[in-house]
Amino acid sequence: MTPSPPTDPPATRTPGAGRGSRAARLAASAGVVGAATLASRLLGLVRDQVLAYRFGAGDAMDAFNVASRIPNLMRDLFAEGAMSAAFVPTFMRRLTKDGRTPALLLGNQVVNALIAATGIVVVAGILFAEPLVRVLAGDYAEVAGKLELAAQLTRILLPVLTMVAVAAAMMGMLNSLDRFFVPALSPAMYNVGIIAGGALLVPLMPGLGLDPVAAVAVGALLGAMGQVALQAPALYRQGFRYRPALDPSDPGLRDILRLMGPGTLAGAAVQINLLVNMVLAAGEGTGAVSWLSYAFRVMYLPIGLFGVSVAAAAVPLLSRHGAENDLEGMRDTVSRALRLTLAINVPATVGLMVLALPIVAVIFERGAFTPADTASTAAALLLYAPGLAGYAAVRIAVPCYYALGSSRTPAVISVAAVALNIGLNLVLVRVLGYRGLALGTSVAALANALALLILLRPRLDGLDLRRVLTLVGKVSVASAAMGAAAWIVHDRLLDAWEGAAFAVRLGRLAAAIAAGLLVLVVSARLLRLRELDEAAGQIAARLRRR
Repeated sequence: MTPSPPTDPPATRTPGAGRGSRAARLAASAGVVGAATLASRLLGLVRDQVLAYRFGAGDAMDAFNVASRIPNLMRDLFAEGAMSAAFVPTFMRRLTKDGRTPALLLGNQVVNALIAATGIVVVAGILFAEPLVRVLAGDYAEVAGKLELAAQLTRILLPVLTMVAVAAAMMGMLNSLDRFFVPALSPAMYNVGIIAGGALLVPLMPGLGLDPVAAVAVGALLGAMGQVALQAPALYRQGFRYRPALDPSDPGLRDILRLMGPGTLAGAAVQINLLVNMVLAAGEGTGAVSWLSYAFRVMYLPIGLFGVSVAAAAVPLLSRHGAENDLEGMRDTVSRALRLTLAINVPATVGLMVLALPIVAVIFERGAFTPADTASTAAALLLYAPGLAGYAAVRIAVPCYYALGSSRTPAVISVAAVALNIGLNLVLVRVLGYRGLALGTSVAALANALALLILLRPRLDGLDLRRVLTLVGKVSVASAAMGAAAWIVHDRLLDAWEGAAFAVRLGRLAAAIAAGLLVLVVSARLLRLRELDEAAGQIAARLRRR
């Protein structure tokens, strides 16, 4: 066994010190994550294009979406939710007080605990895959072979759970050690695997007695393994040495496991709501599950680029301030993170709503993905988009509770948000069909974020609401002007450019986006929206550097 490096001395900081550099560190770290995440999200778009081209929104794609929902649920919770909320604060406390080597030993304990726990879930899921699919999508039994295909794909995909859990622990350790780029880039491997499976392995499946869509599931599993492989060298350079040992008496491990349950629950509202949507959409006929899935992925692009990147950069800062009992530092970091993420996500919301149809057409409409699929997906995107700011704000608020050592409040709020979403969706699906599921999810996401922030405010002696609300007002005005400009250019000035040709659609969309961005930049300057300039500048600088 390779010996570990000598223990680093505990870090020392004065609470409240370095206040002037907090904003710069947060924006710079978010820029690093944003640059890496951009690559991953762009590959995600390519992934979705490959799937749409190969399988459209038919029965095979519906089956794959159901089979991948549980692994994707766990992937999103671990990689971008509960792991950061529960693991990073505890890891950071040990790093701050005891040094690097004890912290990395704690990380090793967590990795082994996750392997053991998820291994049990994977084995049980493989054994009971068909009953599980019947619970999630019982209406698939009405289409010959559809339910059986979903069960087969579920068995292939379930080991993704273990790979994702380990990759998330590695990401938490690297982020806590101020290494952001490689962890943020690692999800790209998942997309690379799916793209390779869809593009290269499909012709091989019939010879193996499998449906062609099974190639995508195999690619997803290989991609999940790649997430671990990509981060391992970077973590090794930081001094991590894997040991096949697990000590349940380790107080740090017990703290993390104690927080993981509520932490998973607290960050689970959006993902559980998506699961509920899938169950209800399965009864809305062929295509409904896939339309919602495609729409959410398009809407998720700005969350992944900006909401996740800002949150990933904020979590170590929040954890460090929490370890030092620096409430002023936490308040400043939360306020700054909220303003940065709102400055980007409010314009993104307006843009997605105004240009939903041409965006979906340009991204997906080819091969097996028909114009009818475009219209149906765009209708769902229109109603998913309003929840964008809520999704992003939750990723900032939940880790703050755990940095404060509180786990119950966000868990209770998450349960309430899920209950609200279920109630809304049961009503709205009868009124709007599958589109009502998107609307209910958006309303629940906004309510979840609002409740978290309201209850967080007294814990931090305020949230600098004057600056946050001023930012919201200014960015809303700028976004409205941007949306109007984009709509006028696309639907009025260029309405003569009709036709199904890709070049025509792309030209109209590009012109509309360019006009909207120009108006947004001018409006931001007139309104002195410094956060928008800062976020855009940091991301652009990191993109040029990378």
